Amino acid sequence: MNLQEFKNRLAANNPPQDIPLPLQALWYEAKGDWDQAHHLAQSAGDAAGAWVHAYLHRKEGDLSNAAYWYSRAGKTVSQLPLKAEWEEITQALLQQQS
Repeated sequence: MNLQEFKNRLAANNPPQDIPLPLQALWYEAKGDWDQAHHLAQSAGDAAGAWVHAYLHRKEGDLSNAAYWYSRAGKTVSQLPLKAEWEEITQALLQQQS
């Protein structure tokens, strides 16, 4: 699945079930369900989940918590606009699936 196909699936009522939790979290965040996105990112327990978790806290405005999660993900704190960061993370995680 590429980024555009993933975005097209945002029209559905549920995320694709064949994708990992961090991508499901990004799907829910794009749909406006921050709480479900946070729950899924936190449940992932891996670097991808930590990266999504960092993004979510950055979007929330909790920058110190976001910095912690970027560190856990092995990433630097993003300076991108939030939409661009969402696309960057989504694209990277989709490429890992290929």
